[in-house]
Amino acid sequence: MGNIVGPLPPHISPTKKRNQQNRRVIDRPTPRFALHHGRRPGARPNRKIVLVSHGGQCDSHGTRIQNLEAGVSDPNLNSVITYRAFTADDLPAAHALSTAVRWRHRPEDWRFAARIGEGIVAVDESGSLVGTAFSWLFGPNAATLGMLIVKPSHQRRGIGRAMIEHWMQALASRTLLLHASDTGWPLVERLGFTRIGRIHQHQGAAFQPPLVSLPAGERLRPIGASDRPRLIELATRASGLDRSDMLPKLLDQASGIALDRDGDLIGFALFRRFGDGHVIGPVIAPDSPDACRAKALISHWLASNAGMFVRIDTPVDLGLSDWLEGVGLPLVDHIEKTEHGAPLHVDTQFKQFAITSQAVW
Repeated sequence: MGNIVGPLPPHISPTKKRNQQNRRVIDRPTPRFALHHGRRPGARPNRKIVLVSHGGQCDSHGTRIQNLEAGVSDPNLNSVITYRAFTADDLPAAHALSTAVRWRHRPEDWRFAARIGEGIVAVDESGSLVGTAFSWLFGPNAATLGMLIVKPSHQRRGIGRAMIEHWMQALASRTLLLHASDTGWPLVERLGFTRIGRIHQHQGAAFQPPLVSLPAGERLRPIGASDRPRLIELATRASGLDRSDMLPKLLDQASGIALDRDGDLIGFALFRRFGDGHVIGPVIAPDSPDACRAKALISHWLASNAGMFVRIDTPVDLGLSDWLEGVGLPLVDHIEKTEHGAPLHVDTQFKQFAITSQAVW
């Protein structure tokens, strides 16, 4: 999920007086991270956060997202970190930030994430972007958080925590899903998220996909425009997230293959550009002991893209990791699946064998 670490909401100069009547002053202790400048171990200086409300607007599902700016005095930097809404002008700096933490995202990947979601940024006194955090809404009851990055020189100063807390407050009525790295998990746990699983990241270019036999009456075929309602239904049932808004936008930039049983679409897999190469996901198929349907969908894309760099992120509990390594996609990383709020309802008849991305699940 990126390198995250410590309070918040989005952009407003605390010195502006035109909204004085709406001003709230909140004193919060610095999170328990490393302190500098000769402070004694364990010392926890307070920092003052001044928030000024500019009203706010409702999203399409009625969630009110406040339009706020927050100036946060950082005791470790003797400077002010400002939080505000992400705009298109932030794309170059955001891409540079992700490159600095060795993420492979292209500018186009950032542009797509911003088009389907909303972001906030952390900016230092010089105007430099030092942090990002995005949210994506799925129906009226759920959201995912991602693109959580803090500039390496500004980590362990409460910026990551501030951005997560902003989205927790703005989306308090929703179940929140967040993929956390090993270093980010302790913070996420302190904020009340629970671990619900693990994702394995596999990638490579020297793969040898095997032929996978499907049960009688089943076949792979290209996805057509008339399949979209069924694709949205399957993606929603398998993930527990309402995919009616996001999936059509994803289909506009992806290729797709469908799993057909006697004329009934029962699964699919998408293939699209991402980072240094391509990504397979989501992969949706009926569950079975040998996961043959998911393997057939994945093998199709591997066989038709020999020599290309391909990535796939799969839930550990679905048992595809050993098979993926066997076909030439080694395991390179893992992340924790975490949840805050009421558990989502997932249809057990269908499984999401590969996620769309670590951001939107």
